[in-house]
Amino acid sequence: MSTTTQDLTRTVDGATVPAVGKWVIDGSHTSAEFVARHLMVTKVRGGFGTITGTVDVAENPTDSVVEVTIDTASITTGDAERDAHLMSADFFDVENHPEMKFVSTAVRAAGSSWILDGDLTIKDITKPVALDFDFAGVATDPWGNKKAAFSATTTINREDWDLNWNVALETGGVLVSKKINLEIEMQAAPSNG
Repeated sequence: MSTTTQDLTRTVDGATVPAVGKWVIDGSHTSAEFVARHLMVTKVRGGFGTITGTVDVAENPTDSVVEVTIDTASITTGDAERDAHLMSADFFDVENHPEMKFVSTAVRAAGSSWILDGDLTIKDITKPVALDFDFAGVATDPWGNKKAAFSATTTINREDWDLNWNVALETGGVLVSKKINLEIEMQAAPSNG
């Protein structure tokens, strides 16, 4: 029996949500990016290339669970020297902390979108975060694979996870902002198991 994209979405309390079941993150079509201010004026972007996880959609969407694991050594900013510094003990310390994780603890409706509460673990430090979370729908690729699309954003203080390295500037301020914007674009496929 074949499924259509309509079979993989449903409407709950006026909101379109994915069908009940486990969705597996497609790492080749998922991005986890961060934006920091450099010299307090310029936005610098980076991201992680290796992302795995699942979205377990419950009958009641507020009971759903999202779990994401990111390989910290997959960081890239387009500058090899900066990437090496970010992988060092000054920042992610990838030798001792090869992964960061997010596990949701609650899903709350927020109008036509959602708030995804959860625990973010970086360098063995776990702190609560709230992400603005949107479901963009389900589409079928040219090979017949069904994919659900999600977006999430939040802002964190990197020092909450012991990502403290910085340099004071003579003009005031610091080299790298404490505030970091996180932007996640995620595709997931229905689990076969």
